[in-house]
Amino acid sequence: MKNNPIGIFDSGVGGLSVFSELVKLLPNEHYIYYGDTANLPYGDKTQARLVEITGNIFDFFKQKNVKAVVMACNTTSAMTYDTLKDNYNFKIYPIVQIVSKQIALKNYKTAGVFATKATIGSHAYKKEIQKYNDNCTVFEQACPDWVNIVENNLQEDERSIKQVKSDLDIMLTNNPEKIILGCTHYPYLMSVLTKYAPKDMFINPAEYFAKYIAEDLKNNDLLSNKPHKEPEFFVSANPKQFINASKLFYTIRNVCEIATGAAV
Repeated sequence: MKNNPIGIFDSGVGGLSVFSELVKLLPNEHYIYYGDTANLPYGDKTQARLVEITGNIFDFFKQKNVKAVVMACNTTSAMTYDTLKDNYNFKIYPIVQIVSKQIALKNYKTAGVFATKATIGSHAYKKEIQKYNDNCTVFEQACPDWVNIVENNLQEDERSIKQVKSDLDIMLTNNPEKIILGCTHYPYLMSVLTKYAPKDMFINPAEYFAKYIAEDLKNNDLLSNKPHKEPEFFVSANPKQFINASKLFYTIRNVCEIATGAAV
């Protein structure tokens, strides 16, 4: 299976922050990216609906004969991984569970988490961090507007900046040592966030996540030993908007719009 593709998915362009890190570390792999833009955003959906959506995307990757699926989506990682992880024969990498352990081992005393409403409601980051570091106080805060800001490329819009600053101001009252950007869309807002807080305060989980995946694939003898193929990009709706919003992390020229069971 080592020369089979690696599947990566998110509700939109957010997962490209993980994809771009993986490409740096593992340039010889064949990547298939799926952005479920028809069901964007995920953060306001029920667990049952998210399980249905994620299962359909996993089925899509199964048809593509992937060797691994990267859940580059905090919401589905938090809400669906435990339900679906034993239903498939490829490796599954959930971002919340993997990144939380690595952050916990840094032994921070306080940490903030910005994430979607669904991720915050699951308390996944808090539970996972405190599983390995029960001395860490975790402050959780939902930022329901941020995904749409990124997907619509409104990072420099005056109202967007005002909203991001307002959310950040609330978190800063807790005096966290670090703030985890617990949605893969949120690193797209670093240019705004760093106007009001130091850059080293923010943790982009994509960096931790990609490094873990690269090491794990190597340890399991699953690294490709053939020349890489060009990455493939699929969306369930709005390919032109996806290409436009993706530019910060990766230049995409061609996207195939495909209706899987995830887009209903």
